[in-house]
Amino acid sequence: MRPQTLSRLIGIVVVANLITQIAIIVTGGAVRLTGSGLGCSSWPNCEPGEFSPAFHEATSIHPYVEFGNRVFGAVVVLVALVLALLVGWAARSAHGPTPTPTVRYRRLAVAPLVLSVAQAVLGGMTVRFELHPALVGSHFLISAVLVWIAAWLVVGWFRPGTPRSVLPRPVHVLGWVLAALVGVVVVLGMIVTGAGPHSGDDEVGYRFTVDPVAVARLHSTSVWVFLALLIVFVVLVHRARPPADGGTHLGAAVRLRRWSLVLVAVTLAQGAIGYVQYFTGLPELLVGLHMLGAALLVATTAFTVSAMSARGRR
Repeated sequence: MRPQTLSRLIGIVVVANLITQIAIIVTGGAVRLTGSGLGCSSWPNCEPGEFSPAFHEATSIHPYVEFGNRVFGAVVVLVALVLALLVGWAARSAHGPTPTPTVRYRRLAVAPLVLSVAQAVLGGMTVRFELHPALVGSHFLISAVLVWIAAWLVVGWFRPGTPRSVLPRPVHVLGWVLAALVGVVVVLGMIVTGAGPHSGDDEVGYRFTVDPVAVARLHSTSVWVFLALLIVFVVLVHRARPPADGGTHLGAAVRLRRWSLVLVAVTLAQGAIGYVQYFTGLPELLVGLHMLGAALLVATTAFTVSAMSARGRR
C-alpha cells in the first residue's frame, strides 16, 4: 500500500474511532434510559443458549435495545483493532514522505483496543451483578477515558511532531487544570446519575446511597468552577501574544482561540441541559442528551488542551 494511501486510511479510521467511542456512550445511555439493562439476562449470549434475542408474543423492546448495544460494542472493538493494526503497519513500513508513528503514538493506538475489550467484559459483569451502580458508573467512566484517548489520537495523527507551547507557562498550566477539573465534573455527574431514578431496569431499585440533591448541587458547583476558570483561560488566551517565530505558532494560536470558544459553547449547552433536566424531573431524552454532552465536553476539552501547543501537519 502506498504511504499516502495508508496515511489517509489511518486518518479515516482514527476519526471513526473517536465517533464510535462517543456513539457507544449514547447507545449505552439508551439501554439505561429505556430500562433495557437486563433485556438480555446472560452474557455473551442474550439468553442461555441463544446468542440473539428470540422473538415471541411476550417479547418487549428491551432485549433488542440491549443486544443492539452489544453489537455496536463489537463495532467499537473492530474499529479499535483496525486502528492498532494500521498504525503498527505504518510503523513497520516507514518509507516515503509519510512521518513514522512514534513509539508513544503506537502505544496510545493500542489503548482503545485494550480498554474496549475490557469494556465488553465489564458489560458482562454488569449484567451478572444486575446493574450494580458502581459497575454501570465504571462502564461510563472508562468510555469517557476512551473518548479522551481517541481525541488525542486524532490530534497526534493529523498534527504530529514535538509539541511546542504557544502560551505563557501559567496559562498553559491553567489549561491542564481545566483538563483535570473536567474529570471531576464527569465523575460527579456519574454519581448524580447513579443516585437518580434511571437504574437501567424498572425492577432494580438500589442506587448509590447518597443524597441525590446534595450530590447534584456538588456537581453543579464543579461545573460553575470549571466555567469560571474557562472564562479566565479564554481571556488570557485571547490576550496572549504567540511567539514571533513563524506561521506555525500563529496558526496554533488561532486554533487554540477557536477551540476555547467551542469549549465555552459546549459547556454552556451542557449546563443548560443539566439544569432543565433537573427541574423537569429527569426526562429520558434530556438525560440522554446530557450523556452525549458529557462525551462532547471531554473531547472538546482534549482538543482545546492539545491546541495549546504548536505541532506539525500531516
